[in-house]
Amino acid sequence: MARKVFFSFHYDRDVRRVVQVRNSWVVRTKGEAPPFYDKAEFEEAKRRAGGIEKWIEDQMTGTSVTVVLFGTETYDRPWVRHEIKRSYELGKGMLAIDIHRVKDPQHGADIQGENPLDYWSVTQGGRKVPFSSIYPTYDWVLNDGYNNLSAWIEAAAKSAGR
Repeated sequence: MARKVFFSFHYDRDVRRVVQVRNSWVVRTKGEAPPFYDKAEFEEAKRRAGGIEKWIEDQMTGTSVTVVLFGTETYDRPWVRHEIKRSYELGKGMLAIDIHRVKDPQHGADIQGENPLDYWSVTQGGRKVPFSSIYPTYDWVLNDGYNNLSAWIEAAAKSAGR
């Protein structure tokens, strides 16, 4: 089943890695908007009424899963944190994929960053449980994301009841 997915990532540092992941994503139905935004659209969103927050809400509408693609600095990006929070609030399936080993055509592989899902938690049974214990995390290279992304997305959607 084709899924509409919202990709959350740090644009400036990781966009060339993200493009490689997006281009391998074969579960998108022909004619759907790509589950990836370009910087021009994002920059334009900053100037519109409602700004980035409204743009994120619009982009998330109709999606069933949020995929957090993280590199070296992603964990510290305010909009990535907002996207994770909103995905949880909206009951979307979620997963994180470490992309630091994906080779940027200009800079090669990068330094491993912290998992952004480690910064969010819920209380279960009287103790705080980080999102990284609730939602799966994969390594794009080590876990063969090229061949497994669609299965990861489907599993996240089913886990969220979508």
